[in-house]
Amino acid sequence: MHQSELRKNVLARKPLEPHSSDSRRGKEARELGRVTSLVSTENGTKLVGTARQAIVHHLDGENLDPVANVGSELRATLGVFVTLFDIARSRRLRGCIGNPFPRMSLLNETVRCAVDAAAVDPRFAPVRKDEFLGSIIVEVTVLSPLEHILLKSPLDLPLNIKVGRDGLFVDGFGTQGLLLPQVAVDEGFDEEEFLNECCLKAGLMPDAWVTGSVKVARFQGQIFSEEAPGGRVFERKLRG
Repeated sequence: MHQSELRKNVLARKPLEPHSSDSRRGKEARELGRVTSLVSTENGTKLVGTARQAIVHHLDGENLDPVANVGSELRATLGVFVTLFDIARSRRLRGCIGNPFPRMSLLNETVRCAVDAAAVDPRFAPVRKDEFLGSIIVEVTVLSPLEHILLKSPLDLPLNIKVGRDGLFVDGFGTQGLLLPQVAVDEGFDEEEFLNECCLKAGLMPDAWVTGSVKVARFQGQIFSEEAPGGRVFERKLRG
């Protein structure tokens, strides 16, 4: 998968009611400021620890054996992204790989994504062991299922997403792009800019979402991050 002006028109509009295909659960999950809890803090901490273990095993030329005997949350089939940051370089991105369409359990998908983030992200050289142990922090984002936004007019898309709560996925013209919820917060995007940047991520023109030919989905993410390499894990809360 490949990994945001119409401003006067957009800002003058009010949100439309989604098509009837939107579920009640989806509407409830989009209440202002609400982020779905997908896993407990204990299990989020376990995901980050497992991601770190998987990378260390890989750097030692070994594989971390899949774990079968875990609770229902970690056996769930949920999307996940593993992101690596280099704190020696002002928390610069060092790798990020994930899958919004998992085929394995959340725990084992985390293992796969962690190794890939450290070893095969095409944007970066593979992570070295001394680097990983000394300056790389691990962040795991658990994704809710994608919810396609179905509206009468694509111009209403910015009014039906919320920075600080939603991540975005676009699909159109034979390409796809995804941005995690924290990207919009970290980069200071508003909702329209977030849509533009997600289209760019897919290799599309930034305003491709306005054409109506691009499918747009939103999702939520529960973020667990290390304070320091191998250190305490906390759940990161976003502010829109």
